[in-house]
Amino acid sequence: MEVSSGKINDPGAADILRKLSEAGYEAYLVGGCVRDALLGKPIKDIDIATSALPEQVMRCFPRTVPTGLQHGTVTVVLKEGTYEVTTFRKEAAYEGFRRPTSVAYISDLTEDLKRRDFTMNAMAMDVDGTVMDPFAGQADLAAGVLRCVGAAEERFSEDALRMLRCVRFASTYGLDVEAATWQALLANAPLLRHIAMERVRSELQRMVDGPAPERAVRLLLASGLTAHFKRQLPLPFERWLAWDSALDAVSALDAQHDRWAMLLLLLETPADTVRKALQELTFSRADGLAVAGVLALREALAAAQAGLADPAPLERVWKLGAVRHGEATARALLRLLRVLPQPVDQRGELARWLVSAAPELARHGEDWLKQIPCFSLKQLAITGQDVAEALSKQPGPWMGQLLQDLLERTALGELTNVREALIEAAKAAAAAK
Repeated sequence: MEVSSGKINDPGAADILRKLSEAGYEAYLVGGCVRDALLGKPIKDIDIATSALPEQVMRCFPRTVPTGLQHGTVTVVLKEGTYEVTTFRKEAAYEGFRRPTSVAYISDLTEDLKRRDFTMNAMAMDVDGTVMDPFAGQADLAAGVLRCVGAAEERFSEDALRMLRCVRFASTYGLDVEAATWQALLANAPLLRHIAMERVRSELQRMVDGPAPERAVRLLLASGLTAHFKRQLPLPFERWLAWDSALDAVSALDAQHDRWAMLLLLLETPADTVRKALQELTFSRADGLAVAGVLALREALAAAQAGLADPAPLERVWKLGAVRHGEATARALLRLLRVLPQPVDQRGELARWLVSAAPELARHGEDWLKQIPCFSLKQLAITGQDVAEALSKQPGPWMGQLLQDLLERTALGELTNVREALIEAAKAAAAAK
């Protein structure tokens, strides 16, 4: 899909607009695709609005799917792909501060655009690239302003999720939230308690994965929205205020997991608490473990070094931590350490650790990882069955403990990852007990 001079060059979308127009109906590209085209950004999703009723849309195209008839939406299937086509509509009162109780089909484009959240999303474009902009979205974009369509109080009370979208759009597009829109957001912030955590998590993920996660974090703090999630999270978000320069480093990380790990590390909260908070946010188990695992490894390193005057054991502590928490987790922590600035005038255990251990880890951690011959029991040259046969013992809890000990000694270079050598080491360990 290409964008040229603000015009969206999508053959399938253009074909739909032309066919609906030839059938006597109005049809336009609407919403985010128009906004991004005018900004010269890549187009992610194409949305089409039309004066044609759903059944009329279905008669105009040989292949359609009635994906959302209750909202007036029909999916048109073309060789270029699938396109959602929605009838101009006006929405009745909202329920649950999220969705309209009903919709009414209308024939007026301006009235349809009026129900949208922000002026930059309330524009339409015809097949020739002409823009319909009844609420001055282009002027707001040119001025770098994010403003609600109509009364901001009404827009946010209709759909409370729009407040998080406000923060996301402002950070993603580098916009200043218009004063009345911001004041309405502050006044309506408690309504966010009505929004499902899945929706909250999705918006937060988009913010963190966006081009300016640090701006999103600062706007979230200024708005106080984190205090009004449906489920209260045991996370001290205000601690981000003490790590201002570190927040600016988050965008230097490419992977979303790394960005989350950095942000949550700065909260100086136990890894287990963070993992539970991510569960409350409906993160998948795998995602939650990947993020919290980085914090757990950092905690384990700090705990193992606590009270040691000689920093030399860091290599041993690091190798053991990498084996116990996984190679991927260790490499993720290294990526964080490479971009984290040294804390200035900050107190606390994390700041002390970043000053004392992080620089050496950032310099040597990768080389130390390369020296480790195996990171998991699967990579070990012997199995539990090998050990049981060599020791003539029935399998039991002792076996897992012994294998883990052999793995860690191999990682430290005390043993070679050779079957015969590991069996001899297993026999020696058993005899010592």
